[in-house]
Amino acid sequence: MLRCRSVWRKLSPLARASSTLCRENARRAGLNNGRSVRVQTAHMSTGPAGGGGRQSQIYALLVGAAAVGGGIYAYQTVKGDQQRYEERMAHILSRSQKAAEQETAVPTQSEPPDVPETEPEAASSSEEPISLASDSEAAAPTEPTEPLSADEPVVEATSEAAAAAAAAAAETPAAPLVEEAASESSPAELTDPSPAPVEESESAAAAETPAAEPAEPQPEGVESAVESTPASAKIPSHAPYLLIGGGTASFAAARSIRARDPNARVLIVTDEPDLPYMRPPLSKELWFSDDSSVTETLRFKQWNGKERSIFFQPPSFYIQPEELDSAENGGVAVLTGKKVTHMDVRGNKVKLDDGTEISYNKCLIATGGVPRNLQAIERADEEVIKRTTLFRKIDDFKSLDNVSRNAKSITIIGGGFMGSELACALGRRSTESGLEVVQMFPEKGNMGKVLPEYLSNWTTEKVKREGVKVIKEALVKSVTFKDDKLEIQLKDGRLVETDHIVAAVGLEPNVDLAKSAGLEVDSDFGGFRVNAELQARSNIWVAGDAACFYDIRLGRRRVEHHDHAVVSGRLAGENMTGANKPYWHQSMFWSDLGPDVGYEAIGIVDSSLPTVGVFAKATAKDTPKAATEKSGTGIRSESETEDTAVSPVASTAPATAVEQHRDNYGKGVIFYLRDKVVVGIILWNVFNRMPIARKIIKDGEEHADLNEVAKLFNIHED
Repeated sequence: MLRCRSVWRKLSPLARASSTLCRENARRAGLNNGRSVRVQTAHMSTGPAGGGGRQSQIYALLVGAAAVGGGIYAYQTVKGDQQRYEERMAHILSRSQKAAEQETAVPTQSEPPDVPETEPEAASSSEEPISLASDSEAAAPTEPTEPLSADEPVVEATSEAAAAAAAAAAETPAAPLVEEAASESSPAELTDPSPAPVEESESAAAAETPAAEPAEPQPEGVESAVESTPASAKIPSHAPYLLIGGGTASFAAARSIRARDPNARVLIVTDEPDLPYMRPPLSKELWFSDDSSVTETLRFKQWNGKERSIFFQPPSFYIQPEELDSAENGGVAVLTGKKVTHMDVRGNKVKLDDGTEISYNKCLIATGGVPRNLQAIERADEEVIKRTTLFRKIDDFKSLDNVSRNAKSITIIGGGFMGSELACALGRRSTESGLEVVQMFPEKGNMGKVLPEYLSNWTTEKVKREGVKVIKEALVKSVTFKDDKLEIQLKDGRLVETDHIVAAVGLEPNVDLAKSAGLEVDSDFGGFRVNAELQARSNIWVAGDAACFYDIRLGRRRVEHHDHAVVSGRLAGENMTGANKPYWHQSMFWSDLGPDVGYEAIGIVDSSLPTVGVFAKATAKDTPKAATEKSGTGIRSESETEDTAVSPVASTAPATAVEQHRDNYGKGVIFYLRDKVVVGIILWNVFNRMPIARKIIKDGEEHADLNEVAKLFNIHED
């Protein structure tokens, strides 16, 4: 291009002179022709007119000669430029080969030097030779980069030369070096980004529910990915979407963000060594697996017989953290084994436990909670603490599974959801191994804080039939270690000896970041206080167990269940991308005491409230196992959270009276009342009816006869 400009500067004076001469000759010819015409008219002459034709011929010859000379000069110039271009490319490729040999000799990689900005023409070019030049020069810091001279061609190269250079680049051994350098290049320089195949599966899966059935993950792949992440991952300095916590809420938010913004770059930071997984199977289905290697595969059979992994997605679903900045189509990266210890909300950045800082545009806090412990155990010596499990994570499941196969007795302290589920699970194992399983709690029966007393007593008998020794109204005074046994001293004088203790006494929301972030913590329910859009401050949202939100029907609440984590995480992700939607969803929760007895609940289910129960005789299909076989899902909230009940049709079967003193509660509905309004509902062995219960609570109406309301659930139909 520069050579052509020089040629034009040399030829332009000649062209302008020729043009001037042409105009002057034309003017003279016009005047002569005018006189000649008048003379011809006057004298009626037929002779030739003037000598203008000869001068025009001379002008044409001059212009033609100039054009031919200019064409010859331009051809020679372009041919010379092409030859110099090929020599330049050969020099660059030889430099790349030399850098590759140096890279092989020295395995450690240093930080790439800053590459100076090139001319606009070179920066905008997408031709492969230019990309190869920039990558190879950056990879060879020992050889200084020679700036392109102003008289050398940069953009306008012939297609034959470009094709030849591209072919040479494909054959040169420097190609692996270019691929390695590409991960550290800017997105504009990447021509074939490695995470592209992952994004295709991601976009296709974005329409599924957050806890959708994942592909067949290989457990070995999960372990290798997790183990290699802390050692090899380069922590990105910036994440447009930063999600703190690696649980269900974070994963649901990541899927929601990617669904609304397909090119979004999402970074999940978790202090656990594992990729996002679902927690409910840790205390339910995993314990009923016949596979002896279940602690390694973490795969289980659902009540419907289908097998799946507890991980939401296999490792191939995610991109590596170091690829987050360069991924052309974005993606979801998980930084495992790292804990956020400080938040700077004004500077929009966080600090990790290793001192690394990460800036963000939008941030989600989904830190969940930590298991509570008993003060008697916290005050005990080290031997007691070593023999106590606070059940919450995958490692806790693996540890307790190992204990249950070697210990002679295990005592579960706590009569809530997790305590009762673990008691039933270990109780069934005790019939095969001779393990003694004890469950103790301060209430009068299992689930005493949730179920009405009559139903709590029935549940207690159910747990006993599973092989569990139940100790009711037990308040722990102290725990000591003596003669290779743990001695649990109760306040009423009773003494229980055991080999191991499982403390399942609730969850404490993790609000460690509240102080550094200046976020408000609710004094009554705990957790970060958020508005209706789950927003705590500008650019900061909270979801899951750690969020204390305002329920327009039931007031301010904090919920610790899987379905709430799914829905709140999904909504927070939508609002982080600009949806501005309020949280109106009434989340549900469920618990299974094995494959035969289960219940689903919604709203405020507190045994201190007045309750009305309507029951009917159960059939073979009124079990969690039968319900999942019919629906095809294992995690029941997956199938019901999107449903909406509209004008439910009541059963025409005759309703029975409200029954509260029967010995066998096959299936039924329990209504929890506050000021004569239904604020909570438990569906006892009644499944796939949660949208109806949600609508009843949402309406907030008084009901004169709850027997008629119970007909909406069709509990009297076989």
